[in-house]
Order: sequence, then C-alpha cells, then structure tokens
Amino acid sequence: MIPLRIRKLSPKQRLAMKWWCMPEYRDFDAVICDGAVRSGKTLSMSLGFVLWASCCFSGRSFALCGKTVTSLRRNVVTPLLPLLSEYGFRCSEKVSRSYVDITFLDRTNRFYLFGGKDEGSAALIQGMTLAGVLLDEVALMPRSFVEQALARCSVPGSRMWFNCNPDNPGHWFYCEWIKKAAEKNALVLHFTMADNPSLTQKLRERYERLYSGAFYDRFVLGKWTASEGAVYPMFSAEKYVYTGDIECQRYVISCDYGTVNPSSFGLWGLSGDVWYRIREYYYDSRREGSSRTDEEHYAALEKLADGLSISRVIVDPSAASFIECIRRHGRFRVVKADNDVVTGIRRVSTALRQGRLRIHESCTDIIREFSLYRWSDKSGTDAPVKENDHAMDDMRYFVADMVRDSGGDELIALSVSR
Repeated sequence: MIPLRIRKLSPKQRLAMKWWCMPEYRDFDAVICDGAVRSGKTLSMSLGFVLWASCCFSGRSFALCGKTVTSLRRNVVTPLLPLLSEYGFRCSEKVSRSYVDITFLDRTNRFYLFGGKDEGSAALIQGMTLAGVLLDEVALMPRSFVEQALARCSVPGSRMWFNCNPDNPGHWFYCEWIKKAAEKNALVLHFTMADNPSLTQKLRERYERLYSGAFYDRFVLGKWTASEGAVYPMFSAEKYVYTGDIECQRYVISCDYGTVNPSSFGLWGLSGDVWYRIREYYYDSRREGSSRTDEEHYAALEKLADGLSISRVIVDPSAASFIECIRRHGRFRVVKADNDVVTGIRRVSTALRQGRLRIHESCTDIIREFSLYRWSDKSGTDAPVKENDHAMDDMRYFVADMVRDSGGDELIALSVSR
C-alpha cells in the first residue's frame, strides 16, 4: 500500500516509477525526467530507482549522485528512506562512509552517495563497477563527472536515471541527451507542476510569483530557455528604493573586493522580515585615479560599520589578502561568500519578488548598476556581462549567505537568524 504522504500519484509520477517493468518502455536504457520545480519528479524517480534495483539485482552496487552529498541527502535520501521503510525495505545508512545498504525480499544492494560539484569530482567515482546510477539535478553537474558515472554502469541490465530542472538550451545535457534521446535509447518524461497532485493551487500560485524572466520559464513552465535582457527586470526605484531612517535589529556587511576593478561594500540591516541596504562604500580606482591598499579598504569598512554591532562581514572568496586583513584586526567575524553566480542571481530575484530587499536612496551605485546589469548574449551560456556588476556581486553574496543562514532556498526565509 502506498504511504499516506504519496497516496495520490499522477500518471506521470507512476510512469517515472514503473517504466522499467512496463512492456512498452522496459527496453529503454535510460530515463530522463525534466521540468518544473515541485513537480514531483525527484521523489517518484528515486523511489522507482530503488524498486527497480531491488527487483532486478542482489549484491550489486549503485550510485546516487547530486551536486553535493549534502544536497543529495536533503533532496533524495532523507525523504526516501522513511518511505522505503513503510514499504517493508530495511535500510542501513553509513553516514561516515556515504552509502546505504537496502534490503528487500532477502536481496541487499549498496547505494553509494556522490557529489558532482566540479571537474575534480569525476575522480571520486572512477574505478567503480555499478549496476545503475541516478543523477539528481544532472544539469548542475560537470559533464566529466556525469560521463564518468555513466561509464561505471557496466553490469548487464544496468540503467541510467536522470532528473533536472531546465537550463540554457545550449547546455551540454540538453544537447547531448534530451535532443538525442532516440539515439541514446532514453525515455524522456517532461514534468509540470500539474503532475504533482499534492501541490495545491495556492502553492502553485506562490511559486509562480517567485520567479520572472528566464527563471519563470524554466522553473514554472519547465522550458529550456535562454536568459536575455536585464538580469533584474522587476527592479524599479518606485518599488524598491526608500528614504529616511529604519530601526534595525541586526546588521551585516557584504563586500565585493577589487584592486583594478571597483570595490563595493554594502551595509544591510534587518527590520521585520525585510533587509535594508542602509549605506554603501564604492571605490573605483580608475575613476578616482589611484588604488587603495587592504588597510585603506579596511578603514572604509570600519567607517561603514560606524560603531554598529555587525553580525558578520561576507567577502568575495577570491579576496584572500583582504579577508586576512579583516581577521587580523579582530573586530569583525568574516566569512567567505558563496560565488555561484547563476544560483545567486536566482536567489536575489526571488528575494526581490518577495519584497525582502530595499535600497536606500543614498546607495546610488547599486541603483545605477541595477539599470545596467544585463545577461550576456553569447550563445549557449548563462552569464551576466562582466561590467557594472560590483554592487550586484556584493548583494548576491549577501543574499546567498542569508539563504544559507536560514536553511531555505526556493522560499527564502531572510528574516530567520542563527
């Protein structure tokens, strides 16, 4: 019997679970589930993957892959294991060794957990012999890791399972797997939010409000579409710029550091559930005619803080000397920023659409950059033009850290503190 939490499954979810034992689909070597966020593809596919492995193999090794092992545990393993237990599976997880032994009807198989975050990750899986692999959010992984994982599937009857949200139509996975599905002998299942019966109309409408532009097309409509035009088209001075003073309960400073390029620091204050950019420091050595040292930038940081209690200073991770300078002075807690550009832009877009960010009228450089910050028109890439992006970067660092601090992502709980 299907557990109460997933008692109601859509036809698409059932197909993602059972395709491997259905006469019209069982000859496929792979299945690809792509489409909108919260469409139910991950849970139905991961459950189907374990059911297939347990019915067809015993004593074999399999791989569960995510961008990181942490995200894999959060998105796949943690929701999956309780459901398997309700079905009568016995699951023994070895967290320190990153694998789960799963037993069903006296058949035991081992499922290794891997993170494919960068080109070096391919070495982690090299040399294994696998009967199958599931790649969660495959579009976020480097091609080298994915291809190494697929090459490990050398056991007769092995299958490959992929899921992802759409990306740029020039993305290698879209070009090499989805567009060539017939050549790869892969079944492609495209999901929309309507394919998740547990998602209420109210929740669907909330997700639709979270995104705009290419992110809306990808995450809500489930389309592989290119980014173009302004990065933050929703921004307007009338809606997001404020005047006067705000009384805040907490303060954070974010820093994008440059020597030849401009340095941009922002002071952010939390009031209610809104973060306000209260003031900023922006130094362009080309415009000013001279460069500043780490100590001079640190003096500007002290002035920006102006005696306030600063929770942390979030700094461009490449600015090693400036990070060390801040640590040496001992006043501020300094943390390295998350520099995932596209994910950061998506998070900022979400925060803006939720009304969680406001900018003081005196912060003229970030306001100027909002109007100039644009996507590159280079085909097949998702990247902003590397101009007029320094205040944009420090804001992106800030929002990424607040997401990490709150433990949220798609619904950003920026007001939550440690």
